[in-house]
Amino acid sequence: MSKAITVDDLRSILARCAGFEEGDGLEGEILDKTFEALGYDSLALMETAAVLQREYGIVIPDDELFNTDTPRALLDRAKRAVASAS
Repeated sequence: MSKAITVDDLRSILARCAGFEEGDGLEGEILDKTFEALGYDSLALMETAAVLQREYGIVIPDDELFNTDTPRALLDRAKRAVASAS
């Protein structure tokens, strides 16, 4: 069963997967910035999806993952996955 994910949870996962130190690089308003603007590449995004699956039970298919361009869109997609699993 999937568990809920918050903005702060996602921010922490994104920072870890991008190799940022705690509190470094993803401060402020990031939800509507593109992953490209945040310095994210496809490998970091794939790692984020793997962490979401491992830690939260949230599965995001690759085609949907790569059509997700902002953290807000990823968070919305993760929340839909949790809701549909309930």
